Amino acid sequence: MSHFLSQFKAYYDRRILTVFLFGIASGYPWVMISSAMTAWLKEEGLSRTAIGLFSVIFVAYSINFLWSPLLDRLRLPWLGLRRGWIFTMQLGIIAACCFLGQLQVQEQLYLMALAGLLIAIASATQDIAIDAYRIDIIEQQEKDKLSAASAMATAGWWTGYGGLGAIPFFISDWSGWTWGDIYFVLAGIMGLLSIAVFWAQEPQINRQASQQLAVSFYEQRIQGKQLQALRKLGIWLLVTIVEPFREFFARNGVRFALSILAFIFLFKMGEAFLGRMSVVFYKEIGFSNTDIGTYSKLLNWWVTLFFAVLGGLVNIRYGIYRGLMISGITMAASNLMFSLIAVVGPDKTLFVAAIFVDGFTSAWSSVAMVAFISLMCNKTFSATQYALMASLGVLGRTFLASSSGFIVDSMDGNWAAFFVLTAVMVVPSLIFLWSIRDKINQLEARRDSVGQP
Repeated sequence: MSHFLSQFKAYYDRRILTVFLFGIASGYPWVMISSAMTAWLKEEGLSRTAIGLFSVIFVAYSINFLWSPLLDRLRLPWLGLRRGWIFTMQLGIIAACCFLGQLQVQEQLYLMALAGLLIAIASATQDIAIDAYRIDIIEQQEKDKLSAASAMATAGWWTGYGGLGAIPFFISDWSGWTWGDIYFVLAGIMGLLSIAVFWAQEPQINRQASQQLAVSFYEQRIQGKQLQALRKLGIWLLVTIVEPFREFFARNGVRFALSILAFIFLFKMGEAFLGRMSVVFYKEIGFSNTDIGTYSKLLNWWVTLFFAVLGGLVNIRYGIYRGLMISGITMAASNLMFSLIAVVGPDKTLFVAAIFVDGFTSAWSSVAMVAFISLMCNKTFSATQYALMASLGVLGRTFLASSSGFIVDSMDGNWAAFFVLTAVMVVPSLIFLWSIRDKINQLEARRDSVGQP
């Protein structure tokens, strides 16, 4: 027990606090384009199918790897490579949120979708820089710090999405403000979160040697002195766009690399289908906006904070593979709690129990997944490689989950059966995870050996 408690020392680090603050900024935009917008659209009378299809804007998180190489190579003229991109994207989120607050749902639904897409693009780009910052700021041999940073990134994300996400629901019930007015408040909160960029330390990573090796690699394959400027441009593009992906597959081997990507794609799909329809379900079953804010946001936030830290300690103690497997099994089981609510009705005691179990499994699985993806990255291409893997997880969680409303409608509103289906969706990913368990354990052991005498 004393050894377990001693592992809390991994959290006593300014870098870990910075990761937590950036995690808040990463989760917070989802309030604007997910839970708050879902409640707004539902109150305006849009159907389940229409609300579900609105989540297509989250495709930005699924394809952000397409422009992620630019964040490894292009340094903006302020605040450094990582912080410069983070701050610039935060300003974009604030501007788009203010624009969204001026719109009317029934008359300007297209513009609402466009504003939501702009927030999603800026947020997805901010995530690339934040994830790369977390990987870059932790040294190669600091395995305990890797798990601690993954835990605090998860805790921060849920603080932004869950803790701060309760604010618009309380304002809606207590003040009588319109949702448009509330969006200006959300923009102001994002402005306060951006202050953390100026307190954070910029990671100092020497990428020049690895990038020069890549340049030499492609120079040997692109011969000839004619059109020298065009040749240099071609090599720059190859090193920026192609090399991060080539290095990932060359380092891991094609079979293992594809297994990694398949597992990431499938792991959170069931949770995503549940999450996209959760607010619609809560409102249809009979819970008020205040109930949603109190239980689904605030309670879920505190549960997630606690279990994110605990999940980080479990990863430190028992390894990433076990953390993923345990959390995956419990994640599938937790979805069945919502089936019970669908049968029983708006019972607040059962709601609290379901939120508690769901928060535990969501936090634990997210911490393990963040640590897993971070483990697979080369620091030279941290932004690109993390974005590639994370975007696949988001693809299953957002783009495919846009059909969730259609599925509920096709089941004639049978919420109990829908939540059972989301539980079954977790099983294929666990089969993939079991098949690559030895490789994951080997990578962790190799990281442990770095810096050892």
